[in-house]
Amino acid sequence: MALLDRTTTRPRTAGAGPATGRWWASGPWPGLAVAAAGVGAAWLVHRALPAVPFLTVAVVLGIAAAHTPRVREGLRGRCRAGLTLAAKRLMRVGVVLLGLKLSLSDVAGLGWRTVAMVVGVVGLTLAGTWWLGRRLGLPGDQPLLIAAGYAICGASAIGAVSAVRDRAESEEDREQGREDAATAVALVTLCGTLAIAVLPLLHGPLGLSDAQFGRWVGAGVHDVGQVVAAAQTAGPAALGEAVLVKLMRVALLAPLVAMLVLTARRRAAGVGVREGSAGDRGGDAGVREGAAGAGRGGAGRRPPLVPLFVAGFLAMVALRTTGVLPEPVLTGAGHAQELLLAAALFGLGSAVHLPSLARTGAKVAVLGLTSWVLIAAAAYAGVLLTT
Repeated sequence: MALLDRTTTRPRTAGAGPATGRWWASGPWPGLAVAAAGVGAAWLVHRALPAVPFLTVAVVLGIAAAHTPRVREGLRGRCRAGLTLAAKRLMRVGVVLLGLKLSLSDVAGLGWRTVAMVVGVVGLTLAGTWWLGRRLGLPGDQPLLIAAGYAICGASAIGAVSAVRDRAESEEDREQGREDAATAVALVTLCGTLAIAVLPLLHGPLGLSDAQFGRWVGAGVHDVGQVVAAAQTAGPAALGEAVLVKLMRVALLAPLVAMLVLTARRRAAGVGVREGSAGDRGGDAGVREGAAGAGRGGAGRRPPLVPLFVAGFLAMVALRTTGVLPEPVLTGAGHAQELLLAAALFGLGSAVHLPSLARTGAKVAVLGLTSWVLIAAAAYAGVLLTT
């Protein structure tokens, strides 16, 4: 069809838009180009200020671009499709490649006490943050997305959970889902950046050894880049412990997503059963309608128990465990993963609307600070109990 558009001469009508024959000027390409430019700018800022994590800069630049006059019109218009693609698809590919940072031997080397501590901290943070978000009346999926970001791995977890929860059929609901994810990313990024500055100051006063400090950071800071930035202040021993504990939290992303999928299936089945009961008044036709409703809510529209990107993540963990991949390949995959996540985070940042965020600002701030204190305290207690 693109060839026909270029070769067939058609009269231009008054008020017609620009020609769309150039493939790079339409569809997702303008937005992807903007995301790539944002990644390049974030990399330059990170090189100039190495203490500021690369992924954090990408989010901030996306938010800044979304509130810059003239630029924001383009981001909300012709670039929106590409930025949404980056925020969703590239995020999933980045999560898959994240699996190459973790091997099962690393998990076994932590010991069962540390594994139990990590699971406990994640579970407490996830449940506590979700409950508090509901009590505060935050809209949509914001409580769940913020809880996943704090408990597991920051923006990567938010992107993964958002991908599972994004089953909306209307454009309005999909836009609300994007805003919920963007709000969660902004909050988690802000608090994670705050942790980079605050946690190293507490290293000495809390009486932690370098290894204990590293475990505390790994169990209590949200994003992998933020963990590295905070832990490296205490030396290589702390950094090694922090990364291992952090990657153990990342491994819990797969069971969390599977749990959410099972919950979605049960809710869909419940809707179908209620529709069937309501249809009993109409006899066999009503029963058939109820069964069709169950099919639409359940089998017809069931999300897979293990989404493809989560299966890819687990496959990458297994591949890393085999030890067949040489170090240059792992290094290259690590760089690719960071670039993909940076593009995804720029796309998510570009969807942040600060006036909307300000309307729930007090509630979001209370949830963010409370959850930050919760995970820091739980991680600190866990480290003291297991070392």
